[in-house]
Amino acid sequence: ATLENHTQSHAHFCTQIQKSIIMEELKASGNAAFKKGDFASAVDFFTRAIDAATLENHHVLYSNRSAARAGNNEFDLALEDAEKVIELKPDFVKGYGRKGAALFGKGEFDLAKKAYEDGLKVDGSNETCKNGVQECEQKLDEDSKFKKLFTDPQTMVKLMTDPKTKAYFQQEDFMKIFAELQKDCSGALQKHMQDPRVMDVLSVALGLNITGAPPAAAAAQQQQQQQQQQTKAPPEPAKPKKKTPEEIKKEEEANLPENKRKALKLKEEGNAFYKKRDFEKAVKKYEEAIESDPTDPTYINNRAAVRFEQGDFDKCIEDCEKSIEVGRENRSDYRIVAKAMARKASAYEKMDNLTEAIEWYQRSLTEHREASTLNKLNSCEKKLKDKEIQAYLNPELGEKARDEGNELFKNQDFPSAVAKYTEAIKRNPTDHKSYSNRSACYTKLAAFNEALKDAEKCIEIDPTFVKGYSRKGHVEFFTKQYDKALETYQAGLKIDPANEELKDGARRCVMEQNKAASGMLTEEELKSRQENAMKDPEIQSILADPVMNQVLRDMSENPQAAMEHQKNPMIMAKVRKLINAGIVQTR
Repeated sequence: ATLENHTQSHAHFCTQIQKSIIMEELKASGNAAFKKGDFASAVDFFTRAIDAATLENHHVLYSNRSAARAGNNEFDLALEDAEKVIELKPDFVKGYGRKGAALFGKGEFDLAKKAYEDGLKVDGSNETCKNGVQECEQKLDEDSKFKKLFTDPQTMVKLMTDPKTKAYFQQEDFMKIFAELQKDCSGALQKHMQDPRVMDVLSVALGLNITGAPPAAAAAQQQQQQQQQQTKAPPEPAKPKKKTPEEIKKEEEANLPENKRKALKLKEEGNAFYKKRDFEKAVKKYEEAIESDPTDPTYINNRAAVRFEQGDFDKCIEDCEKSIEVGRENRSDYRIVAKAMARKASAYEKMDNLTEAIEWYQRSLTEHREASTLNKLNSCEKKLKDKEIQAYLNPELGEKARDEGNELFKNQDFPSAVAKYTEAIKRNPTDHKSYSNRSACYTKLAAFNEALKDAEKCIEIDPTFVKGYSRKGHVEFFTKQYDKALETYQAGLKIDPANEELKDGARRCVMEQNKAASGMLTEEELKSRQENAMKDPEIQSILADPVMNQVLRDMSENPQAAMEHQKNPMIMAKVRKLINAGIVQTR
């Protein structure tokens, strides 16, 4: 029985190995078909590989099949595979990229953007997901502009009065289609493109003749066709079949000298070792390629890539410099030179020499504008800025600068005091007192926007520092935002109920509000206050609310309805805000 069990176990083990070998062969065949653009065959190979695979390989195969199905425009099936990838291995970032690509292909750009963003949560540096988010945002922006076409009032008037389209708005089935156009313009256009009414509506909305030429032009075109038929020219010779990029590449390589063909073959072998992370063998192949064709900088650049992966950044930089030199001497493609420059920059960045890294990223972009290089430059510049900020931090010097600012403030030299407080903040960005003091200076200089920002920052850093609330309240009072100022003073009084400065500020706000409510303001003062109030988004929202418009009418015309409204605290809070702003008066 023991021998029998052992035999069965051995047989099972052999079967698993055979399955693994078959799976790898099918996967390789699928990858080869994908590279050739034969997506249907690639799907077939990956499907068979999934059937032969063990669970640990499933997510990669589903990912590959999703890409192949997307290439074959089978976006629903591609989405199913992508979701399976994420289910099997949630930390596999490619799954989110596949999902984003499938949704993008379906035209669901908002969902595609979310998929790419989910991928960036797994790997924030993934270029596919970064670029995917940018492309989705661009598409959503375009779709939004197009969507407005069928919601714009002027366009609606045009459609409802045009002889060609006005009758459609009496047809129930067309109104359903039109509602879809207003909700999801791109999707609805794809769905109903064959409906001539949709083309008519699009034609009138855009002011273009999409469905056909006008009668006069059509007649002229018909006459021209008849003349051409009468003097029919002999048929043109058949155009030669367009060659694929792969065929063109093979032909070009076939015409190369022997040493260049040999170098290309060695490079491909080196690339295979590089992908396996067998760096020593990869270097050997690249060096043989360099020896065979010393005029091509690509092979030197590939060796630099290996040095980079090995962490030998000095040798990587040497190879990049040599690649640039050879590229310049032999007038190589500017993209190859730019790539060497970008790799040199990356090596400097790894060595924490950010200044040199920034310089070489910039040189690379001057040579060739590449999105990934631009992203690296932006990231590197941010690192350098953060590093400089950290190096400049010194709380002791910050306190000294704040004390100097206090002396200048006492002498009423407010611009110089601002400079000292700014220096104090650079030295210690968490010092709430420096923000509070600079806010006071800005208030004295009537720079109220800056004063408000500093007061709010002071409160953000230390919400228990009551001086921050008085600073903010003063700015809001001086800018005649009495409602907001009162709220700020009251927030400060919750922390320190005995604070006289806050109490006085609150009293002054109530007095100003009562003036507006009881009609004690001059016509000029009332106009000024109303103009300021109308800049407040909250006031704008209240006045644009049709419910509040009805409430205000009831309060002036229908006393019984007004009494009912007064029982609603939310409505009365909005009414009170309008009264305090001087928009509504109670005389």
